[in-house]
Amino acid sequence: MLISHNLVKTNYQAIIFEKRPCLDTTGNPIDGLFNAWIILNNPNQFNSYTTDAVKEVILAMREASNDRSVVATVFTAVGNKAFCTGGNTKEYAEYYAGNPQEYKQYMRLFNDMVTSILMSDKPVINRVNGMRIGGGQEIGMACDFSIAQDLARFGQAGPKHGSAPDGGSTDFLPLFVSIENAMYSCTVCDPWSAHEAFRNGLLTEITPALKVNGEFIPNPLVHTAEWVNNNGEIIYGKMKSGDELTKAKEMLKQGEIDLSLLDKAVDTLCTKLLMTMPNCLSKTLNSLRKKKLEHWDKNKESNRDWLALNMMTEAKAGFRAFNEGPKGNREADFVKLRQLLAEGKEWNDDLIKAISPQYQ
Repeated sequence: MLISHNLVKTNYQAIIFEKRPCLDTTGNPIDGLFNAWIILNNPNQFNSYTTDAVKEVILAMREASNDRSVVATVFTAVGNKAFCTGGNTKEYAEYYAGNPQEYKQYMRLFNDMVTSILMSDKPVINRVNGMRIGGGQEIGMACDFSIAQDLARFGQAGPKHGSAPDGGSTDFLPLFVSIENAMYSCTVCDPWSAHEAFRNGLLTEITPALKVNGEFIPNPLVHTAEWVNNNGEIIYGKMKSGDELTKAKEMLKQGEIDLSLLDKAVDTLCTKLLMTMPNCLSKTLNSLRKKKLEHWDKNKESNRDWLALNMMTEAKAGFRAFNEGPKGNREADFVKLRQLLAEGKEWNDDLIKAISPQYQ
């Protein structure tokens, strides 16, 4: 009788945990060998993770790591709109905002979720089925590989909503895309298309997801071939504009989203990983993960402390603005905030009301 090394027996509620048969090089299932699929299941809120979901991801990553029959772990989400947009802003706004002692405990769980990915004995593939934003970007980068459908968008949101991308992006993103690109992404928070993210080195592979008249086409909203503007700048992967964008949006409406090519690419990578010596593969992963862990282990606890205290000021205002503000106006008044702070106003409820769209 084999001993179980799982901490607890889990009945998953907030996520889905599945074991799917490994495929051989001809695409046939293999007896007794599986890939573990860990699936975020909150599509109505763009697969943002609640506190319960974070706990379950930790346990699921550990279960997949311990399972002797599992070759690789696929981390993904329900639907085709979003892999993950980060923490659940409703929960943040209604429970954690103004409660730094509670958010500090939550951030312990979040840190453990990231660490559970980085410490897995199995390779972890992020199947990016849609948007990967904010904390979703961070848990995605903790994975060993990322394969995305090319309608997905990637980026940060922290400084726009009262936080800092200190759940992994400030540690990991420069390792992928250069310090300059990381600096721009983490501060300005402009999203990248999947094609930009691939060009910048953030992704292993991208696959078309839009079918028009039964044929797959690349994301029509962005330039998907090398294109040079009047200034000689290559803008591959950039959003189209003007009439081009209008036509592209019409094409998008005519098509249907099909993630079969994404699934095929994920299965192909899982099979390639299967065809290696397991302990040599694990050692290689752990050696390469050290580059991420050097930064993550150095910063995660001080970042956790700061993120908790920030729930008394900018995060309290930002998350409540996002949760309670009217559609199309869910950001604090940045100019008013800076003016009030320049006048020496203190952070209190009056200041928050003065800058929040829900009170205007």
